[in-house]
Amino acid sequence: MYDLAVMWDWIGFAVRWLHVITAMAWIGSSFYFIALDLGLNRNIKGPADGEEWQVHGGGFYHIQKYLVAPEAMPDHLTWFKWESYSTWLSGAALLMIVYWVGGELYLLDPSRADITLWQGIAISAATIAVGWLLYDGLCKSAVGERPTLMMLVLFAIIVAMSWGLNQVFTGRAALLHLGAFTATIMTANVFFIIMPNQRIVVADLKAGRTPDPKYGKIAKLRSTHNNYLTLPVIFLMLSNHYPLAFATDHAWIIAALVFLMGVTIRHFFNTMHARKGRPHWTWGATALLFIAIMWLSTANMGDRYDEAAERDLTPIETQFVQALGFEDAYDTVLGNCSMCHAREPAWQGLAWPPKGIVLETQSDVARHARLIYLQAGISHAMPPPNAIDMQPEARAAIVAWYRAATGS
Repeated sequence: MYDLAVMWDWIGFAVRWLHVITAMAWIGSSFYFIALDLGLNRNIKGPADGEEWQVHGGGFYHIQKYLVAPEAMPDHLTWFKWESYSTWLSGAALLMIVYWVGGELYLLDPSRADITLWQGIAISAATIAVGWLLYDGLCKSAVGERPTLMMLVLFAIIVAMSWGLNQVFTGRAALLHLGAFTATIMTANVFFIIMPNQRIVVADLKAGRTPDPKYGKIAKLRSTHNNYLTLPVIFLMLSNHYPLAFATDHAWIIAALVFLMGVTIRHFFNTMHARKGRPHWTWGATALLFIAIMWLSTANMGDRYDEAAERDLTPIETQFVQALGFEDAYDTVLGNCSMCHAREPAWQGLAWPPKGIVLETQSDVARHARLIYLQAGISHAMPPPNAIDMQPEARAAIVAWYRAATGS
């Protein structure tokens, strides 16, 4: 029987790779078209709304944009949609693999909310959908007619969602779900608004009708929203690698400030691409926001890991504690891992345990059994070789214990 933990780890790796590839394609084309639209020369007479000459890869490109549509439908029309759809679908699959299948470890935090795994999964799925419903309702309301007010209200919703997620899930899951919440808004914009509006324009053109320009304006507005939301989403998707972002008491505020940084950064580049100057003040504002985030990441953290070490075991943790070989594996972890993965790490230069993972008590080790097995059992990822020379028999003890507990 193939090792299920290894299989799931490789499946997660493959899906993550796909997600990154499709995200690069989507973000690349999105940023390019925003920059192109802002940089078009609109002083040239002709049927087009603007045009631009560009040089790349040894060739010259002459690009024209029609605000509504050209007089005749071209023989070949490229639609930009699958990059967005593939990014969302692969991201949703990755969320299910990591945070649903691995929910006991990555999704649930008993110290924050006493809920079952299926309840956590239900909340996870609901938060992905509710973001779009709230955002789309705002866009179609009177608030949507006032762009500045619209973004302020959306930011308030994001802050509230950030706080709420941090009351229920682990820190890493909370920030990841806030990213999924926002990314769903972006892809839904493409699927429900931008693409249908473009299809209406194409259908009118084919039928010989003059397309209504309102459809293009609505699509452009939603595309602009996506442009400002992209950078925060990237930060949130990467945040699970950095405990100082997710494993702090102020993670929800950090996430909110990241959205403001996304606005300041994109404002600089959008203004520059539109040839309206270079508002360097945005870099100062971004730096100040980042400094605030750095301060918040360590504020009131001195006693974060001073709470009671032991707690009641969950059913899955009990399964690992009672498994054959646990005592040997536990002693191995204490001797090879706990000097760093402790509530007060002994390794010089570590103020907090790496990745926020503590491996001191039986419940700690049982909770992180799969990670210990993958990182220090069947692979040599941990501990770092310049920290401890972990012997083969020690790794074998971890492997034997994990396989006894899982029956693999």
